Amino acid sequence: MTGPTLDQLRAQIDSLNQKLLELLNERLVLVQEVREVKERSSHRLYSPEREAQMLDQLLLSNKGPLTADKLRRIFKEVFTLSLDHMEAGKRRRLRVHRGPEDEDRIITVMGHSMGAEAQLIAGPCAVESLEQCDAVAARLQQLGGGFLRGGAFKPRTSPYSFQGLGVPALEILRQVADRYKLAVVTEVLDPRHVEAAARFADVFQVGTRNMYNYELLRLLGQAGKPVLLKRGFMATLEEFILAAEYIAKEGNEQIILCERGIRTHERWTRNTIDVSAVPLLRLETPFPVVVDVSHGTGRKDIMVPMARAALAAGAHGVMVEAHPTPGLALSDNAQQMDLDELAEFHRAVFCS
Repeated sequence: MTGPTLDQLRAQIDSLNQKLLELLNERLVLVQEVREVKERSSHRLYSPEREAQMLDQLLLSNKGPLTADKLRRIFKEVFTLSLDHMEAGKRRRLRVHRGPEDEDRIITVMGHSMGAEAQLIAGPCAVESLEQCDAVAARLQQLGGGFLRGGAFKPRTSPYSFQGLGVPALEILRQVADRYKLAVVTEVLDPRHVEAAARFADVFQVGTRNMYNYELLRLLGQAGKPVLLKRGFMATLEEFILAAEYIAKEGNEQIILCERGIRTHERWTRNTIDVSAVPLLRLETPFPVVVDVSHGTGRKDIMVPMARAALAAGAHGVMVEAHPTPGLALSDNAQQMDLDELAEFHRAVFCS
């Protein structure tokens, strides 16, 4: 008596493949329902305890010939697929997620646009005086830049470092920006500063330390002005996008996303610029993306190639710090360019 032929065995395998496919799709439908229940009850999407429990049940009921190790590998892939499916469903409903019909967002402030041609955002780390700020703004206007950045409230690692001039710095920024027809970009550290900053700033900046300050993000979402949101130095891109969602959820979709470097094991630079973040953010959202090469590197000698890399990856602009006399700056003096260096940077990055 002969056994089944090769064609018959293959036909059985094909049939099982179809059943496996149907079961996997059926499982994903259930996973989608689980996600909806979890979101309504504020449960986290990923539950390692539940995953371990399912694996234990499968191992106990396994009769072979599948080995325990192979069983774990197969179902780990199934569980990963399910989690990806849940997270993809969540991302599709975000306001900040790029829809199939969405075009790139262009944000225009004081006649200057972000999201079209590449822009230079430049200014001192901290506003120290009218003369200092005026000199930088004059050079920025000469170079064709439209966005003047400057810190009024400075978050510093040491509580004894210079913390900024506060409201007087905002007044200086506004006065100088109006003189040279520039847009003011300044950081807001605290919900209590929003009202004061709104009187002088054109674009609110959220620094790396405040990306997780959700109350501040909510308030800025209600303030009606563009927000330049910097990625947290330990944040994943998923966390970064969800921080932007806090702003958009309040009705403000004038958002500029800023990659400013993340913390890694590398010590030759201040941070590590994640160039891959630029195309990924552009794929996931319709918002302008800029790269802060000053904080991202902390080194003036490599800012030009990093800025070129950022623009080549699709960034809509680069941000740098500049000061008339960097050696005398009250903060971040090592990474601030002088005005001639700023002009050379602009020529090398935007004109070559």
